[in-house]
Amino acid sequence: MQTSPRNWLARRARGIVPAAALSLALAFPAAGQTELNVAIHADLKNIDPIWTTALITSNHGYAVYDTLFATDADFNVQPQMAEGYTLSDDGLVYTITLRDGLNWHDGTPVTAKDCVASIKRWGQRDVFGQLLMERVDTMVAADDRTIVMTLKNPWALAIAALGKKNANVPFMMPERVAMTDPHEQIKEMVGSGPFRILEDEWVPGSKVVYEKNADYVPRAEPASETAGGKVVHFDRLVWQYIPDSQTTANALVAGEIDLIENVPADLVPQLNAAEGVTVEPTDGLGWQPWLVINHLHPPFDNVKARQALQLMADQATYQLANSSLEGSWRTCPAMFICETPHASDLGSERLMQQDIEAAKKLLAESGYNGEPVVLLHPTDIPQLHSASLVSAALLREIGVNVDDQAMDWSTLTSRRAEKKAPADGGWNLFHTAWPANMLLNPMMHNGVSGACDAAWFGWPCDEELQELRAKFSNEADPETLVTLSRRMQERAMEYVTYIPLGQYFFYRAYRNEVSGVIPSTDAFFWNIRKN
Repeated sequence: MQTSPRNWLARRARGIVPAAALSLALAFPAAGQTELNVAIHADLKNIDPIWTTALITSNHGYAVYDTLFATDADFNVQPQMAEGYTLSDDGLVYTITLRDGLNWHDGTPVTAKDCVASIKRWGQRDVFGQLLMERVDTMVAADDRTIVMTLKNPWALAIAALGKKNANVPFMMPERVAMTDPHEQIKEMVGSGPFRILEDEWVPGSKVVYEKNADYVPRAEPASETAGGKVVHFDRLVWQYIPDSQTTANALVAGEIDLIENVPADLVPQLNAAEGVTVEPTDGLGWQPWLVINHLHPPFDNVKARQALQLMADQATYQLANSSLEGSWRTCPAMFICETPHASDLGSERLMQQDIEAAKKLLAESGYNGEPVVLLHPTDIPQLHSASLVSAALLREIGVNVDDQAMDWSTLTSRRAEKKAPADGGWNLFHTAWPANMLLNPMMHNGVSGACDAAWFGWPCDEELQELRAKFSNEADPETLVTLSRRMQERAMEYVTYIPLGQYFFYRAYRNEVSGVIPSTDAFFWNIRKN
């Protein structure tokens, strides 16, 4: 009997398809080669980690590219491609020297001109990069290995910006690639990182294959988060995209894959009970789920309609729809993450006290008159799928005419860049989630910049938030920094830049033969051994 791919996945999820059948879909290494097979959380469709903040693209970036500086597990910024740097006595001139022997995957040497072009492109898209470039007077290549960056005024966070570890990561690219318009995707994947992508083996919607970069020269220090020696201990890295989570879990238990990057919390008990499998949280802070709002178009260009969304939401409802596993989620009113130095509940009253009738009233006052509201709904990431289902139901409950558009996550990450009207292919709302360690203060947080066209998707535009963020970036006194961040929380809640929906925790699972997995919300594939 012939079986369609969809039916095949359904039968595999129920344990009907034999393990050998799944193995036919997996890539096989050549004789004598070692291979790590990984189930990834999303299909890789967008290849440019400067153009998108999608985690899958950032993970791809860490495989293919490298950075001048990197952040270690203790949040210290260390040289990576850089040999080191000096700072002039007046605090204005940074002279960064590249390590010797750095080469692109095409065999050409990495030069300072490549890095200058890469930093400038990144600085037009990333919120931290924008703050850096606002302060840069000049940035030039003094010679092939020397970058000279001169600031307008001293700024202690310049190297921290270049060592930023989460999206958008300041990955270095050849100058010809880095000259691509930052609002368009690159078309060439030539990096200097520990892996090369094998484009002839890449099957969109199924698998991505990388090989160890035999010419990569890792640093001598031990690996620590994104810093230190990126030593690869196998020949090939194969990413498998298997949309069904139960199918993925079955494959891990059967030994057909080596590691699952993102395990839904409800599958954790099953995998904990499986022989030969290790399950662990990706990190201690977890993730903050968001309902992202498009500020450009009705009805949510009106603050009353956005405040209606706050009154509509109930964090516990969203979290329980995602996971019933004890300890896998919490409610939290803080945009800058609960129980951290900048945590605050200021302005969160509407968000933390659901009131459907009040939401209906505010929505009516906003002038909403039943127009379709486009909700982009990713069906292949369990956490975002469940959140989208909850939002669709709650939106209808407060009287919204919901156009619930199902798609995979990679399609959504392209669609969300559209600024045109929802009726013309744009959007009003979508769900995403951010690693909590990217949201700990206003410098890092993409959701509170209020930077209009330069803001993250949704494009919130608020002059007070911009002014507060600028003051924060120039302030040194710890108490004043907390005062500023609390006012930013209060203003962002009043203006409603986005809707934070608590915190939840991701899990990673791998075969016991695998060791050296680096704890992180990102997925790094150096330091890993497979016995």
